[in-house]
Amino acid sequence: MFTKINIVPRWIIFLLDLGVCLASLIIGYFLKFNFDFSNLDFVDFSRNILILTLINIVVFFNVKTYAGIIRYTSAQDTFRILFAVLISNGIFFFVNLGVIALGINPLISNTILIINGLTSFLLLITYRVMIKYFFLYIKNLHLDKRKVIIYGAGEAGLATKRTFDHDAKVNKTIIAFVDDDDRKVGKTIDGIKILAASKLESLITEHEVDEIIFASYTIPLERKNEIVDVCLENEVTVLNIPPADVWAKGKISTAQIQNINIEDLLNRKPIQINIDGIQSELKDKRILITGAAGSIGSEIVRQLMKFETGLIILCDQSETALHNIYLELEETHQTTNFHAFVGDVRDEVRMDYLFETYKPHYVYHAAAYKHVPLMEDNPAEAIKTNVMGTKTIADMAVKHGVQKFVMISTDKAVNPTNVMGASKRIAEIYVQSLNNSLSTNNFIFSNGLSYINDLNVKPITKFITTRFGNVLGSNGSVIPRFKQQIEKGGPVTVTHPEITRYFMTIPEACRLVLEAGCMGNGGEIFIFDMGKSVKIVELAKKMIRLAGLEPNQDIKISYSGLRPGEKLFEELLNDNENTMPTHHEKIMIGKVRTYIFEEIETQIYTLLKHAKQNDDRQVVMAMKALVKEYKSKNSIFEELDELTKD
Repeated sequence: MFTKINIVPRWIIFLLDLGVCLASLIIGYFLKFNFDFSNLDFVDFSRNILILTLINIVVFFNVKTYAGIIRYTSAQDTFRILFAVLISNGIFFFVNLGVIALGINPLISNTILIINGLTSFLLLITYRVMIKYFFLYIKNLHLDKRKVIIYGAGEAGLATKRTFDHDAKVNKTIIAFVDDDDRKVGKTIDGIKILAASKLESLITEHEVDEIIFASYTIPLERKNEIVDVCLENEVTVLNIPPADVWAKGKISTAQIQNINIEDLLNRKPIQINIDGIQSELKDKRILITGAAGSIGSEIVRQLMKFETGLIILCDQSETALHNIYLELEETHQTTNFHAFVGDVRDEVRMDYLFETYKPHYVYHAAAYKHVPLMEDNPAEAIKTNVMGTKTIADMAVKHGVQKFVMISTDKAVNPTNVMGASKRIAEIYVQSLNNSLSTNNFIFSNGLSYINDLNVKPITKFITTRFGNVLGSNGSVIPRFKQQIEKGGPVTVTHPEITRYFMTIPEACRLVLEAGCMGNGGEIFIFDMGKSVKIVELAKKMIRLAGLEPNQDIKISYSGLRPGEKLFEELLNDNENTMPTHHEKIMIGKVRTYIFEEIETQIYTLLKHAKQNDDRQVVMAMKALVKEYKSKNSIFEELDELTKD
């Protein structure tokens, strides 16, 4: 019956409040006269009841003590009631004071007023709390409740608990808070005891816990992974609250409390970058980002929007994706210091127009084809974008006096086993050798193969390369694919049981790109600390368990075999390279082989000629001649390795 009770009309709450205040005044008289009414003047008593009732009607109506839903009474309602009680009794006190000043007997004893104020406040709050807990009891009476532990006994933990209290559809019961802070252990929040996090595993077993909710933003990653492993072993669902900046009006909704993502367990400590140094270098600079609609390019744009830059030019050939990032920036930023430019980095004339029109000081070159199997089937296209596109933008940077050119490369360029990795290595070689040529003022050549020879500009451009591995959540990466496969019921496809990869978040990688770009003096290949490599099959198993399923029972894991050009282990340096440290612990400088620009330019000219003719075999032959360490694996081009041996 009670479960069907709707929200009580406001006028009933209004009348209840007046009735409670009337009872409080009567209690005040009882206490004043020690329950002896022989000396009580009933005319004065009746008059004071009428006066206080009229005052309360006016005050309660204006303060709106009746507006809150009683079953959801909060601290805000308590302060509203306290304010109303103080105002109503204060008015009666000053009326009484005025009567005394006129030489008339006081309307009411101040003692009664004080007792009335204290009693009315206490009773108004008490009956609300009783109704709140009554409805909470009724709500949970017949539910098959899931037992929940909230990890984190701070403000976020309390907000999480109250979110469940206020949602009638939630069938959860909070049995405990746990916290790593020993000072909190043994205390209570909202009647729920705080227990030591070190006893979590025994608590799970003892209370048959169904869910753990992470409601803290300061849990170390290693500790979080330990807890998740314990939960998965005991078939406990792990949930996570959203970041505080996405709470709706400072509150969490139950819809926002969702299963923990694998990304939350792969993230590392936030990387600290030199904000002041980057701000100083980029202040008022015009900055071009190629591939600005892609995963890396768009995040570089978002990071740059935090600084006081000049115009930010977003260049991409993908109209829809570029439009989306442009709309996002319009919604999230008040400034208009950004411009979307549709163009292909392979189009020399269009890029020349771009540089001539906007005259960028800095270029972040993120445009590239990156999917290994696709590029293995389309080598000519890989070269046209990854090599010719890079060459076009690099040449334009020199022609138009760009100060710095930062190229985004990949760990697949190290000891490449596929077309994509080799094409990125060739792009690295070109920009690095071009930088070295410019730094020695040897930038006008006689072979006539590059239009750059005819340029009459000061060679000021510094070319910097950044090299890192896979980024979490990028377009086409393994984690979004696994999520889609799990949602469809499987199978989850892994190429090989021993395959491993490095992972880094997109914001983390882009912060390091900005830092490296500012510290670079030209010619460096900066290599990022990618942390520990992750076994992909273990990643898949963990994602399945986090979804509340069991690997190879609910969701099958199948092995598809290594794809063309794919290798088991990625590297950040080849066998003949080593690193030098920088002032940033996460960024190193790779000591790599240097090349003579004239020779490289000639070889790249030949490579591009084959690519324009769409002669894939000759393209790969030319690539192998350029990059001696390029050895194809699981590819139709393996036979060419024998032909290109020295």
